[in-house]
Amino acid sequence: MPSGRRSRKRPYAQPHQEYSADRVLGGAPRIERGPGGEDYYVATPRPSDKTYTCPACGQEIAGGTTHVVAWAVGGLFGEEAAAQARRHWHSACWANFGRGR
Repeated sequence: MPSGRRSRKRPYAQPHQEYSADRVLGGAPRIERGPGGEDYYVATPRPSDKTYTCPACGQEIAGGTTHVVAWAVGGLFGEEAAAQARRHWHSACWANFGRGR
C-alpha cells in the first residue's frame, strides 16, 4: 500500500533549476531606503514551511508568517552575492530598524 506522501524530489533526468530571485521571492522586488541610508531590494516572499530568524530582533519568523526579504542594491561583491546574502525580516522590524525611531 502506498504511503500517500508525494515525492518532491527533482526527477533524475531533469537539470537543477538555476537561482531566480523572482521565483524564490514571488515577484519583482522594490527598492527602499534601509538601515544606514543604503538602498535595498525588498520583496514579500511566498508562504513556505521554512522558519527564519529576524536579524533585528533575533526571534523566529514561523513558516507562513507574512514578512519581507531584503538585500543590498549593488553589494560590495556584486548583485548576485548581495542576493545570496539576503535576510528575512519581520515586517515591523524592517520598517523600524535603523531609522532612529
